[in-house]
Amino acid sequence: MTVVDAHQHVWDPERARYDWLGPEMAPIDGAMGFEDVRPALEAAGVTATVLVQAADNDADTDHMLAAAAAHPEVVGVVAWVPLDDPDRARVRLAELAGDPHVVGVRALVHEMPDPDWILRPEARRGLELVAEAGLTFDFVTSSPRALAQVPELASRHPELRLVIDHLGKPPVGGGREEHTAWRKLIAAAAHDPQVHAKLSGLYPAQGPLDAWTTGQVRPFVEDALELFGPDRLMYGGDWPVSVLAGGYGRSWEAYGELLAPLGSGGRAAVLGGTAARFYRIDATLLEAARHAAV
Repeated sequence: MTVVDAHQHVWDPERARYDWLGPEMAPIDGAMGFEDVRPALEAAGVTATVLVQAADNDADTDHMLAAAAAHPEVVGVVAWVPLDDPDRARVRLAELAGDPHVVGVRALVHEMPDPDWILRPEARRGLELVAEAGLTFDFVTSSPRALAQVPELASRHPELRLVIDHLGKPPVGGGREEHTAWRKLIAAAAHDPQVHAKLSGLYPAQGPLDAWTTGQVRPFVEDALELFGPDRLMYGGDWPVSVLAGGYGRSWEAYGELLAPLGSGGRAAVLGGTAARFYRIDATLLEAARHAAV
């Protein structure tokens, strides 16, 4: 089975600006490169990874593409383009079109002052350009209000393949009412077959990121499997943020336990098949990753 980690980052503050990265994020507040996570990937048996943008600037995307060029295990890059500036977005998408690693687009929507930024007319045109380019959109949410926008986005952009990062940040460690409210929102999002989701970054809604248990995460994974099914879910290790949540290995082992009730086909989908299909990962790149993992 080809295992694809569909949500991984690399960053280097000397090569790009990361406004959210500071001393409070120690020990991951410096350069975090692919070579740093490779031992954990090998220990878990992860064959390939998709790098996801961590800053709203071209320099971060260029840094990811450099990592992809240097490491065959990197089979996809979710880049940044200025969605709210369609003219610039069109130019940047044309520049990125020649690299088979580029599979999707993301912006740090949760960092925007306007909580409805993604619904603005200019962002709408930017997403249309992404769909026209045959790329996907990773939607990162940090509030119920943002998760509630998914059905409207899917309706506005029926040709856009959309994935909700981190299951829309469910209230891990929260109460029943919070769980019920999240389930209602994620169920509405899952109603559209074009919408996918990532089992990634399932950390506590409050407090230290490492204050979670597999038991606390289980009901949200079970809900996701019921609502999306394995063919619309994909595993993501969320490194290096996962370092703050107990380490890559801890998350990998937890997801392994949570996915154990699935048959081999279901596990294969969540652990690689869904990501390969959703992102339309180049078969040549996947084959190179398999050889590198041997």
